[in-house]
Amino acid sequence: MGTFTTSGSPRLPSTGPLGLLQRARLDEHLPVDRRLSRVYRIGAGLVGLGLVIFGALGITENLDMFSTGDDTIWGLNTNGALSWLSIVVGLVLFFGMVRGGNLASTLNMLIGAAFVLSGFVNLALLETGANVLNFRMSNVIFSFAAGLLLMSFGMYGRVSGRLPHDNPYWRVRHPEAGEDAPEREKRAEHGRRVLDERQRDEAARSASGAVHRGATDRHG
Repeated sequence: MGTFTTSGSPRLPSTGPLGLLQRARLDEHLPVDRRLSRVYRIGAGLVGLGLVIFGALGITENLDMFSTGDDTIWGLNTNGALSWLSIVVGLVLFFGMVRGGNLASTLNMLIGAAFVLSGFVNLALLETGANVLNFRMSNVIFSFAAGLLLMSFGMYGRVSGRLPHDNPYWRVRHPEAGEDAPEREKRAEHGRRVLDERQRDEAARSASGAVHRGATDRHG
């Protein structure tokens, strides 16, 4: 397995998938990046909007708080408790969408993990008297899907075995690399100028050679 490099440093470990998994980490003190924040906002907003609409539709049906009937919204079983819970969670996600940044990322991951956990718990409670949220298998599947979606949005650009060196989360973990950034940028700019000059010289020599050959052909 090859090793890919960025700015002269290894970007991916050559220890295979297991080594990559072992190196994965989540920073606790992270910077805010506008591009990544946009992803976190989109994830929180989409799922939050769906939950709020789902809960509002359930409330308009005047469902009993802990009913266990066959009342459905969008093919998902619901009752009063699940409707209100959906609205509360949706509003929390809206809050994360408004704030953006690391808060939105963290909320997406935490609520996504809670959705996945809820799927497992309610799967065990199906067909029992403890199924107070009136879950059915369709609800369990939705809980898994929504949880994984939220976690994917929240982890985007933040959780990785080795993040790219231009990633803000990588930079905050390696402040010593950031100190050398101006010097590296100067060297890179100098290299670009040298390359441009060489390309211009080669183009000029090629043009001069073509003129010379044309003059030779005419005299010949």
